[in-house]
This record gives sequence, C-alpha cells and structure tokens, in this order.
Amino acid sequence: MYGSVSGVRAALAEAVSPSWSRRARAGRDLAASADVPEAAQALARLLLDAEDTAVTRHTARALARVGTAPAMRIVALAVAAADDNQADWMRTGVQDALAGPDGVPDLATVCAQLAREPEEAVRRGAAEILAWTDDAGR
Repeated sequence: MYGSVSGVRAALAEAVSPSWSRRARAGRDLAASADVPEAAQALARLLLDAEDTAVTRHTARALARVGTAPAMRIVALAVAAADDNQADWMRTGVQDALAGPDGVPDLATVCAQLAREPEEAVRRGAAEILAWTDDAGR
C-alpha cells in the first residue's frame, strides 16, 4: 500500500486529519515515499506538527527507519526549522529507530553526506542528527 499511488493519496489525506493518530499514521505511511514531492511536503509539515508531538516523533522514527538521503533530508530541514521542543521529539524518534531491533546502520553515513550539501539548513540539520546518532551509540 505504501508505495502505491492510491496508498500515497490516502496517506496525504490522513496527513491533514484533525486526529493526531491519523496524522502519525500518515507520517509512517508516507515515509517510504519521501522522494515523491507531495509526500515530502506533507512529511515536512508532520515533523513540525504544532498540535501533537507524537506526530513529530512517529514521523521522525519512520523517516529514520527508511534512512535514505531523501528521507533524512526532510528530517534535516525540519530540524533546522524546529523549535527546541520539536527538535527534542525528532531526536527521540530518530533514536527510537536506532534502538529498534533492526536498527539503521547507514543513518550516520547518510547524515554525514547530507552535512556536506550546499544548502546551509540541510547541513546544519544533518550535523545535528549526526550528533544524535553518536549519542545513541554510546
């Protein structure tokens, strides 16, 4: 479902739901489609959800589990734009993914590459996430 066009459309509709649990589910469902522009925009909004930090945490965890450059670029940009509370919940989500049974072994490599991107906000956010991956490994 996640990769299908109808699955992405359904998740995009859920991303604007008044229900925090539906928005969180949308973040999980859209994470695998982080390279689709409409999904990327929705994921960025979900990471910076002003109404419920659970949405932020679940979306960050899902994107970190995907662990691709497009997924982590969205997180990096959100980290750069986040207030301290939102950034803390993104950190928790990323560390949840790192601590999971499957882990995310290439996440540090992806973030190190993003930390060299031309866009300053991506570099700054990726450097922050890279520090989180170091913290999780201790």
